[in-house]
Amino acid sequence: MFLKATKDVREHTNSYYAATINNPSNYPSLEGEITTDVCVIGGGFSGVNTALELAERGFSVVLLEANRIGWGATGRNGGQIIGGIGHKLQQFKRRIGDDGIKTIQQAGWECCEIIRERVAKYHIDCDLSWGYADVAIKPRHIDELKAFQAEQQAAGYPYKLEWVEAEQMREHHVNSKSYLGALVNKDGYGHVHPLNLCRGEAAAAASLGTQIFEQSKVVRVIEGDKPRVITENGAVTAKFVVHCGNAYMGDLQPKLAKKILPATSCVIATEPLGDLAKDIMPGNLAVCDPNTALDYFRLSADGRLLFGGLSNYTGLEPKNLIGTMQAKMLKVFPELASSTVDFGWSGNMGIGINRMPQLGRLSHNVFYIQAYSGHGVAPTHLTARVTADMIAQQAERFDVFAKIHHWNWPGGKLLRRPGMALGMLWFKLLDEL
Repeated sequence: MFLKATKDVREHTNSYYAATINNPSNYPSLEGEITTDVCVIGGGFSGVNTALELAERGFSVVLLEANRIGWGATGRNGGQIIGGIGHKLQQFKRRIGDDGIKTIQQAGWECCEIIRERVAKYHIDCDLSWGYADVAIKPRHIDELKAFQAEQQAAGYPYKLEWVEAEQMREHHVNSKSYLGALVNKDGYGHVHPLNLCRGEAAAAASLGTQIFEQSKVVRVIEGDKPRVITENGAVTAKFVVHCGNAYMGDLQPKLAKKILPATSCVIATEPLGDLAKDIMPGNLAVCDPNTALDYFRLSADGRLLFGGLSNYTGLEPKNLIGTMQAKMLKVFPELASSTVDFGWSGNMGIGINRMPQLGRLSHNVFYIQAYSGHGVAPTHLTARVTADMIAQQAERFDVFAKIHHWNWPGGKLLRRPGMALGMLWFKLLDEL
């Protein structure tokens, strides 16, 4: 018997995404005991897509979310669909070899295609739009972006990457004097309403038989031949368990928590800008700058500018979030000085030391996915597929990811944040050179 606990119902943060959610209906809380093939813990992109991938393969699945579907980083990010898995793949060559590097590179292309196909297959209304630009702030960024363009094209990237000079960029893509040019990907990368995408994918999983429970915080996982996942008011017995809590996992699995650092990023959304939206963003692209603590921005479907950044490795939200982010936005688009900011919010992202998403297992039938380092909208869809493949006895790609070593953050809970903050200060200083 389970004693009913008194708990706070945690709803979505006060974001533009939550205010424009398509279907506000909620899933029930778990009460009592159930049995399933796979229990997935966490209702963000990783967990929802793992459940959907497995349901498509015929597995029975239970998905447990402590709050609401998409409550964490999934429902708070910039909505930018950017390919690529990890950074500087050559650093992993000793462990995974050239074939492994090629596997991960191609996976980085596939992750965006999964979103394209999924939205079409399940008719998900999520403001999906294609087009993306990496912008250059300094002359060295131009060289770096052109080198990336050549590298991707030589490797067989299937979409056109076009370098545009500053004047052409301002006329057709991003009308800001802050940038010296841009590498534009009109068809392969893009942007989306992430909360509506995730909830649409959850609905697709539910339509295939996945049992989804919200407000069902997992308090303990008992490993074994048939793991038991204990919530406040119920329990799930499964053949397999997949942890997808990422930066919001807490202390449920201390071994995993040691490998990620929850860092804060902030986003604001202006009022609808009308014709001014086309003036500042004529290409309707998602945009990122190259700094370590980068700015990222895009237009929403109703013509707002969503402007994000301020990566904060202390894990703390600034006291004046809107004012701080508005000042950053006005450096890029000073013409928005008289525009009102309607929303401001923050969220945590899971940072790994080597910036590579972490896939692995805690035991033969307990898996985990985490640590996208602020670059997870598209890669989550790929890591979910790879993990589902593994559970379905297709281990090739999972084994490549699992060979990569992921260090614990040094200093423990007490010292890892100030240590990382000092490290980030060094990289921010390098950004100014």
